Amino acid sequence: MRWGFDAPVTVSVHLRCVVAYQPDPWSALGDPTRKAIFELLADRPRAVGELASELPVSRPAVSQHLKVLKDAGLVLDLPVGTRRIYRVDPDGLASLRADLDRFWGKALRAYQVAVEQPTEGEE
Repeated sequence: MRWGFDAPVTVSVHLRCVVAYQPDPWSALGDPTRKAIFELLADRPRAVGELASELPVSRPAVSQHLKVLKDAGLVLDLPVGTRRIYRVDPDGLASLRADLDRFWGKALRAYQVAVEQPTEGEE
């Protein structure tokens, strides 16, 4: 094979690895089916088949949703025989709670500032 050169040329480029998609817990819970799965797991740990029997989606679809929830750090799985039992990850739930606490703290501080500002005619 001839490329117009006397010898084959190799080009090497070293680029940093860029993560194109980082699973986010809030985005993961934005899907109604994933939210329903998460709520079922909040009640108690369950296997994929049990989750699928309580939802209007197939077992493969439940597995795909569980992968997203797991990648987002919201669920853990434990192998039990030939099945995997899924449960809510307490660390992931604590992270969501911390986000909400930060959000509400900022919102309440902004509300306090707005309320304490004098209105027209007051001084």
